[in-house]
Amino acid sequence: MFQTIIEPRVSETDGVGHINNTTIPIWLEGGRNQLFSLFNPELSFQNWKMIILKTTIEYKAQIYYGQNVEIRCWIKRIGNSSLELYEEIWQKEKLTVQANTIYVNLNVQENKSEVISDDIRRELEKHMYKN
Repeated sequence: MFQTIIEPRVSETDGVGHINNTTIPIWLEGGRNQLFSLFNPELSFQNWKMIILKTTIEYKAQIYYGQNVEIRCWIKRIGNSSLELYEEIWQKEKLTVQANTIYVNLNVQENKSEVISDDIRRELEKHMYKN
């Protein structure tokens, strides 16, 4: 599992007093930085590999300003050139968000998918989600 701590900002809080739902996809992406580094260690946009195909988000509970949140990210499935993530956001020991995201490993210069290398696949397998 990849873990990232995020400190909510005042600007992410909406008029109802909780973190706005438009902030959640940004936080989930922030929890994927270690994953991005596997595919592109220098994090160069000229050599970017990870392109989102689909994201689904289920909001389980409200999130509030003033308490850190933890982003948890697992690998749910590894395909030939794609992978599916299972993600959660926790605040104060409470599950607040569940998400699934599918990425494709894309060669940007050729605009086509690439096979996930064996080296990266082995690293991904260390972070597999187990029910």
